[in-house]
Amino acid sequence: MHGQPAVTVVRKAHSAELAFRDPHPLLARHMLGYTGQDFLLPRPHMRLVTALATVMLVIDFEPPVRHLVTGTAGPPQNLQPSPVSGLSDRPLTIRQSGREYGMVALLTPLGARALFGFPLSELAHRNVHLTDLLGPDGRRLTEQLAEAPSWPARFQITDDFLLARIGAGPELPPQVDRVWRRLTGPAAAPISALADEVGWSRQHLTARFRQEVGLSPKTLGRIARLQRVMALMRGTRPPSWAEAAARCDYTDQSHLIRDFRLLTGYSPAGLRTLGDWAGIYVGDPRVYALHSHQAARHLVT
Repeated sequence: MHGQPAVTVVRKAHSAELAFRDPHPLLARHMLGYTGQDFLLPRPHMRLVTALATVMLVIDFEPPVRHLVTGTAGPPQNLQPSPVSGLSDRPLTIRQSGREYGMVALLTPLGARALFGFPLSELAHRNVHLTDLLGPDGRRLTEQLAEAPSWPARFQITDDFLLARIGAGPELPPQVDRVWRRLTGPAAAPISALADEVGWSRQHLTARFRQEVGLSPKTLGRIARLQRVMALMRGTRPPSWAEAAARCDYTDQSHLIRDFRLLTGYSPAGLRTLGDWAGIYVGDPRVYALHSHQAARHLVT
């Protein structure tokens, strides 16, 4: 198809492979991006999933062993393969090993509502198997992707599947979609101003937004602001934490640190101990692709 975005494939550190691509232009409002990954973890590896402002769809071609790290006594809790993670205001830590071979797709609320057909409050704070949501279509999609000869072919298959499925799905209320996009944009406006923009009271906006998206506008705005900080700090010339707090509209550095602890489970300094943040999923393609070469090297060492 015309206008197809190019694929960037990164091969580093022996056989590790990461691929990134934007979705088809017709899916730009429904998807934020695709990541393909194929590498072998030589030892158990800790992965952090921060609070999410998007729906994260993982499609495992060859699922690794995954366990949720809960910090409580008892046997580890298995995490099923190909999980779909709804928007969430809390972090998850995952311990995994084996081969990581599959794709990650990030859906906006508009795309997830059309793809799955129900309000996202039913998916919030949950991890649900892909086939539980898409049935046989989910199994067929996974099989097609696993058998495809290359990442460009896999991205094309996913585009075609989503174009057909999302085009026939229900729509998110346009007021909710607008507010989500404003909150996740470069600089979010106050909730009261957004309510005025869409012609709703603040109370009505909060109720409808929570029902359709799964989080309140205020909570989603906090997550989006944290993502802006993380993208800023992973740039080529990161500022000081105090400067990052000021540039991203935190009251002060202490305010930023409090939000970091709440939404990632770590302080900013503690987050770096995970290994240059390569093992962190934040639901924001700006943060995924910034250090793809370093990430590939870190994942196999």
